[in-house]
Amino acid sequence: MSFWATLNPDYRVILCDIWGVVHDGVRLYPRAAERLAEWRRQGRTVILITNAPRTAESIERQLDRLGLPRAAWDGIATSGDAGIAALLELGRPVGFLGTADDRAILESRRVPIAVGSDFADLACSGLDEARPEVEQYVGDLELWASRGVVLHCLNPDRLVIHGGVPEPCAGALADTYEQLGGRVRWYGKPYPAIYRHALRLAGHPPRSAVLAVGDGLQTDMLGAARMGFDAVFVSGGIHGGGPIPPDFAGRHELGDWRPVAVLGGLA
Repeated sequence: MSFWATLNPDYRVILCDIWGVVHDGVRLYPRAAERLAEWRRQGRTVILITNAPRTAESIERQLDRLGLPRAAWDGIATSGDAGIAALLELGRPVGFLGTADDRAILESRRVPIAVGSDFADLACSGLDEARPEVEQYVGDLELWASRGVVLHCLNPDRLVIHGGVPEPCAGALADTYEQLGGRVRWYGKPYPAIYRHALRLAGHPPRSAVLAVGDGLQTDMLGAARMGFDAVFVSGGIHGGGPIPPDFAGRHELGDWRPVAVLGGLA
């Protein structure tokens, strides 16, 4: 019997990563939809939790296009929603770095985007369409760091696999910005705000009843460990089947924490 077939019934809430676990940006992974739906038939609550820099409504539309039935999940928690809430609280226009689609989403939520370069805060959803490499942004990042601009990273992921092709994300830009002396505010996994939002969607379960499922060591696994959740590491996603480094827990001061299972995927 597989681990999934004998999943402990005490796990009443599943916090499941999306990109790298449910799909690869182009197509659903085998059996992913069936596994999510099966958990719901078992009476578990399934919350999809993602570092996508967009709103839950936007992710819902993307999942519809990929063919994931809405019966497969109960709610969606995104780093974009957490970041948008913080940007609105600033009460002033912000700079923007990312794609035109992501900018349109922020504007639809009434986040004011600054005209020109006069801003103290920058919303970063990722790389733009014209510059696919992090190195192409160093000049801009150096300038913003020298001015004391705060970069709001709406996607802490450093890399995703899009249809088999690695693509850098906003987290890679934010890492570079910090190395240049810039200040970064992070939203999404492994930071607490997105988990608090996900737990609200799930009806505030005890942490012992939560199982986190994800393929990112620095995001999914680190976030789960810090929140006190059990976790399953999906090794077939961004890390391409590699194991968890033996010093992972020690490096992050997690004591003897380990995932309850390491699996290739949801199949």
